[in-house]
Amino acid sequence: QVQLVESGGGLVQAGGSLRLSCAASGSILSINSMGWYRQAPGKQRELVAAITSGGSTNYGTSMKGRFTSSRDNAKNTVYLQMNSLKPEDTAVYYCNAAVLAFGRTSYLSYWGQGTQVTVAS
Repeated sequence: QVQLVESGGGLVQAGGSLRLSCAASGSILSINSMGWYRQAPGKQRELVAAITSGGSTNYGTSMKGRFTSSRDNAKNTVYLQMNSLKPEDTAVYYCNAAVLAFGRTSYLSYWGQGTQVTVAS
C-alpha cells in the first residue's frame, strides 16, 4: 500500500503565502512524477504543479510566477510554496504521485486526501 499525506493548508489573507507538503509512504520502489492539483467548488480538477524525479517542473497557467514546487527524493516528499495568493486560489489541493510499488510492474497514480486552502479577500 502507498499513502500520500498532505499538510499545510489553511486560511490566509489575499497576498499572503502558504506552503503545502505531501509525504509518500508505504511499499515504494520508485516515484516518478509528483505534483499538485486543485479543485474548487463547481469546477474541474486542474493541474497546479508537477515535478519529475529530476526536478523538472510544469505549472498551471495561472500559477506561474507565484507558485513554486520542489521535492526531496530522499524523503519522498513534494512541496508547494504559494505566494501572492488570491481569493480565486481557494480550493482543495490534492497531492498526486506516480509510484512503482513493491510487487507491481508499472507505475500507478496515487492521490492524497486533499487539504483545504482558503484565501480571504
